[in-house]
Amino acid sequence: MRFRELLLTRVFAGLCALNVVRADSVVEPVQPLAPASGLRPEVVSLGKRLFHDPRLSRDNTVSCAHCHKLSLGGVDNMPVSIGIRGQQGGINAPTVFNLNSHIAYFWDGRAPDLESQIQDPLRNPVEMDSDWPEVTRKLKRDPSMQEAFERAFPKEDIGKTTISRALADFMRSLVTLDSPMDRWLRGDKMALTPQQIRGYGLFKDYGCIACHQGAAVGGNMYATMGVMGDYFRNRGKPVTEKDYGRFNVTGLEEDRHVFKVPSLRLVAWTAPYFHDAGADTLEKAITIMGRYQLGREIPPKDVQDIKAFLLGLSGKHPLFRATE
Repeated sequence: MRFRELLLTRVFAGLCALNVVRADSVVEPVQPLAPASGLRPEVVSLGKRLFHDPRLSRDNTVSCAHCHKLSLGGVDNMPVSIGIRGQQGGINAPTVFNLNSHIAYFWDGRAPDLESQIQDPLRNPVEMDSDWPEVTRKLKRDPSMQEAFERAFPKEDIGKTTISRALADFMRSLVTLDSPMDRWLRGDKMALTPQQIRGYGLFKDYGCIACHQGAAVGGNMYATMGVMGDYFRNRGKPVTEKDYGRFNVTGLEEDRHVFKVPSLRLVAWTAPYFHDAGADTLEKAITIMGRYQLGREIPPKDVQDIKAFLLGLSGKHPLFRATE
């Protein structure tokens, strides 16, 4: 069985197990996004404030929003981000929107949940270079911050646990709703243009859907970068430790060059693409994915149709301004 067919079989089986695919109806492998639920406004509000607070970094210059600019789609549109003291990171920063259905966090999946994901950038010497005692001391000296924590966590102190929970719940609230694709999936058959509908059909026919499906159109599985060709040999720059992907977490040879499949929600706004920023346009990203993941050279017209479909995955959020 070919790789694409095997992946499609697995995806279909997984959707059946989740009761997403039913025998008596046709349900698309891409699903509409739903609003985040179970979040307390006081906690989300505190998390938003912390997300934009540079005091989380040692020298008070770098906030989460420094690299994840919400108005631009949760990224900084740079190949690698600039951290504390002007240091360059080693990997492309992914968006912080639409994270709720992800299997894990970071490109290599080393964080199982959003609370644990927060630990890494805060302590990373290239990003924020701080620690929990330092951050806690700073925040406790701020009376207005103390009041915000008391509203969010009346019986708990300011510290690693409450800071992490507030930031995590704020990120859980970052869901971009009401995209053209979501409206189409809910029955508005005029929400997508004819070109976008063709593009969605091609997206499925070529096999892109094998890795990019579900509500986030990705984020729910791992895949090898370069299934049908040696992407790293042909890209024109040396391999670094960051290119090893999930191998850095598990130490298993089978996980070398394996990465979490990124979500394609807001993909129109989150260039450059891939962990190594190897594509600066959607056209290049589609072409590279066809060549190295599917073993196909996708014709330019099909590339444009698939791109049109991808543009229809951008929804709305009050903090996301790029569509205005």
